[in-house]
Amino acid sequence: MKAKRVIIVGAGLGGLSAALHLAASGFQVTLLEKNPTVGGKLNRIVADGYTFDTGPSLVTMPDILRDTFAAAGACLEDYLTLQPLDPICRYRWPDGAQLDLSADLSKTVAALRRIAPEDEAAFFRFLSYGADLYTATAPVFLFSDFRNWRQLWQRLDRQLLRQLPRLATLKTVADRTTEFFSSPYLRQLFNRYATYNGSSPYRAQATFCLIPYVEFAFGAWYVAGGLYRIAEALLQVAAARGVTIQTNAPVAEIVVEGGRVQGVRLEDNTFLAAEVVVSNADSLYTYARLLPGLRRRTYDDRRLARIEPSCSGFILLLGTRRRFDTLAHHNIFFSGDYPSEFSEIFDTLTPPRDPTIYVCATSRTDPTQAPPGGENLFVMVNAPAVCEAYDWDDIASAYRHHIVARLEALGLTGLSESIVVEERLTPKRFAGWFNAHRGAIYGLSSNSLRNAFWRPPIRAQEAQGLYFAGGGTHPGGGIPLVLLSGKLAAAAVAEDFGLPSATD
Repeated sequence: MKAKRVIIVGAGLGGLSAALHLAASGFQVTLLEKNPTVGGKLNRIVADGYTFDTGPSLVTMPDILRDTFAAAGACLEDYLTLQPLDPICRYRWPDGAQLDLSADLSKTVAALRRIAPEDEAAFFRFLSYGADLYTATAPVFLFSDFRNWRQLWQRLDRQLLRQLPRLATLKTVADRTTEFFSSPYLRQLFNRYATYNGSSPYRAQATFCLIPYVEFAFGAWYVAGGLYRIAEALLQVAAARGVTIQTNAPVAEIVVEGGRVQGVRLEDNTFLAAEVVVSNADSLYTYARLLPGLRRRTYDDRRLARIEPSCSGFILLLGTRRRFDTLAHHNIFFSGDYPSEFSEIFDTLTPPRDPTIYVCATSRTDPTQAPPGGENLFVMVNAPAVCEAYDWDDIASAYRHHIVARLEALGLTGLSESIVVEERLTPKRFAGWFNAHRGAIYGLSSNSLRNAFWRPPIRAQEAQGLYFAGGGTHPGGGIPLVLLSGKLAAAAVAEDFGLPSATD
């Protein structure tokens, strides 16, 4: 029997994962990417000897990445070298307090005793709480797919339902950190993990308190040569498994007739037929722009306009001629007023006046990423998604000077005069480069119960043969979850065609 044809729109990590799993299940897979390179938001910019990853900067849950290679009969270690990071991250506060979090709990406890000795026991209780959350929710919400609320309810076993009141999943992240910790330092530190999926700790569900546990339990890792090596390696394996890859191939329309996918039409009007289309493009962008003839049941134009996107980011890629030895690989410079910062991002939709600043200096771990004596600084602040109140082209320069001045005041003395390479990524640029709905980095925000646990489903309701993969669908954003979305999409396709999936 002739292999069923699958077209995957977008070669981000979700699309690459889906391609590997589908090819392993015997499908004829074509991967279409509008940009010159694969990887989606996990991309790379190289200039004058400085190398910058443009998206994710940390690998967690590495076994999911390992399993993605294994699905295609490959071994991760033959392609990538994972390096554990210690410290995981260096945190700093405006009053000069500093804390290095380490995967070595003895080091972390010693650091905690210096700034928050009263919360040592609370720290372990909080990790235990995160472990309970992970154990209770991961099998249902991360590692499996569900089509509707009825199917989800059937999968929620009685033990989990009994645990829900104790786990306090209907409270917010900030509610729970306030209950656990008396130290304002630790409250702010563990509130920050809500930003891992682009949400506000003051509105996101307490379930996301599992993220710190995941980081401690499974480690924080860097990929030698930069995280973009992940995309390059997955592309290499996909090509070896017979996947056809076309870059510079923007899709204009996913063609649906009679309630069933027929294929895709490219912007040059070329039609490519297929029995299955997996969209790794942003799910909201897909509904708004790639399905013009489809009568949408859920994501109509009015609802699309009302859906709250995740935050975006304002990013400076700075190549410096000098090193800043106060920096670790990952660094957080906290703002003085966290509630106000998130209110500006999500309520007034304005760039924070006093933002928390994240600085990633992979050159601290990997000297190949910058010339000798220099640093490659990835500087990011959370920013609102694109709105009509202002244009980032008009405000980016002034905001850049504000961020650099703040970093200099926070200890990176001489930063401005040491910059020899600079690139800016704004929410507006994210929207254009990656077709991200309103420039959001993580798709929908998780600031509501529905968005947190009921993203656009992997199986599209509106058309047979249409599926989704990527951070905008189930189970969410971040490297491990996006890889899982590709796996789940491939399994759904295989199930619907009566074939075994690659992991059966």
